[in-house]
Amino acid sequence: IYLSGLLHDIGKIGIDDNVLRKPGKLTEAEFEHIKTHVQIGYKILKDLRKMQHMLPVVLHHHEAWDGSGYPHKLAGDNISLFAKMGAVCDVYDAITSDRPYKKGWDPAEAVHKMASWSNGHFDERVFQAFVKSVGIYPVGSLVRLHSGRLGVVVDQSPASLLVPRIKVFFSTKSQARIPIEMVDLSRCGGSDRWRSFAIVGSPVVT
Repeated sequence: IYLSGLLHDIGKIGIDDNVLRKPGKLTEAEFEHIKTHVQIGYKILKDLRKMQHMLPVVLHHHEAWDGSGYPHKLAGDNISLFAKMGAVCDVYDAITSDRPYKKGWDPAEAVHKMASWSNGHFDERVFQAFVKSVGIYPVGSLVRLHSGRLGVVVDQSPASLLVPRIKVFFSTKSQARIPIEMVDLSRCGGSDRWRSFAIVGSPVVT
């Protein structure tokens, strides 16, 4: 599975760089060209004996649970478990990475967006397992508490994915750095109760 994750997009070496790195919207023909990377990757690896277990991920990581994906429009459990896992990870990587045509989303924003798409695009069991692994607010996410303090998520809480452990370092009320403190949101109340909608994407500290 690990090697599949590393090599799932190896077929992009056969895609025209001008299309792959195009900063604007792709034409229909250009998108069809991009889609061939899965077959190119499959052809590269199919005759290598030690790579056989990777082939479903390489070929099918763009298939969707509802059958709307490519290249074979597989649906549901006709998609292998490894390919379903690859699909979730591939989308997360794509939307959190900086690309020529867009800046990557904050990890927490990415998970929330994926949750809105998961009904038709992903196997719900696989997506939920992914969320439990990275957290609703993944490590490294910048968050704001009800008190106005800013912090960085450093660990998940066994109590709930909605209440991670964070390291606070800045007050938005005083616009000043504050002594660094570890806060376990599963044990907080009062002025530091969690506001899940108060996610910020970048620090205000300069």
